[in-house]
Amino acid sequence: MNEQWLVGIDLGGTTIKMAFINYYGEIVEKWEIPTDKTGKTITTDIAKAIDTKLEQMGLTKAKLGGIGMGAPGPVNLEKGLIYETPNLGWENFPLRDHIELETGLPAVIDNDANIAALGEMWKGAGDGAKDLICVTLGTGVGGGLISNGEVIHGINGAGGEIGHITVVPDGGALCGCGKTGCIETIASATGIVRIAKEKLQSSDEESILRKNSDLSSKDVFDAVEQGDALAEEVIDYVTFQLGLVLANISNGLNPEKIVIGGGVSKAGDLLISKVDHYFKRFAFPRVAQAASISVATLGNDAGVIGGAWLVKTKLLNN
Repeated sequence: MNEQWLVGIDLGGTTIKMAFINYYGEIVEKWEIPTDKTGKTITTDIAKAIDTKLEQMGLTKAKLGGIGMGAPGPVNLEKGLIYETPNLGWENFPLRDHIELETGLPAVIDNDANIAALGEMWKGAGDGAKDLICVTLGTGVGGGLISNGEVIHGINGAGGEIGHITVVPDGGALCGCGKTGCIETIASATGIVRIAKEKLQSSDEESILRKNSDLSSKDVFDAVEQGDALAEEVIDYVTFQLGLVLANISNGLNPEKIVIGGGVSKAGDLLISKVDHYFKRFAFPRVAQAASISVATLGNDAGVIGGAWLVKTKLLNN
């Protein structure tokens, strides 16, 4: 049994990342295929891609122990059901049943941010910590909460929705979820750009950001490195709010590790040191003492490795 590989799949809006992974969490083979944005042929596409890859490698399906897959949106883990993924037109979609039918392999399904958190716990910056917060700062803000090695799903699959913690109770920016003032409207790449643009419009302050017609969050961090005062104010506000959110979640979870991933995390030490400063200010002292904050290390591989962890622990019980 230990010679079988685990299949990790990470369903994204543009591409589906796929990998064969061994029992030690090492990627043997990885590739990706385009996502059918209608959602109609996704499971067929995945099945064909697995068959094609096995054929290329001269192997049969007996080599594979099962599939662990992450998908966007709230998930019913027991039923393998995706409650809602509007971008793909899915509502109460029995993803696990479709995958198992198409591939002939046992499957386990979870939310994409949750499997990224599991990947970081197993082989990444989590470094084996069983109590972990993973937050991804990209176009939006995603998250996964792990307590005693298990993802917290909650009663209807919406556990870990860190991005939708309200930080501006009144007068905040509108979020994609329909609420206003979510941390996603501030700490995401789009949030950072929005705040910088608002600051540029409402002040006459000199800033190198005024030279950028197509502003990105990276530009704002780069400007901080060059001593730009306006950019410094933007990032200070963003990290203040993110540090506050992480402190409040941590007061409930008491994690050993907080891992920050996504495109914004490429700012590295500048981001981490400022978030850590505010985290320590707002967290209960014993909580602050126990937790370390670091940048995620697995990048785009976190999801497929987390998917493999699901197979290993939920399907094969190893």
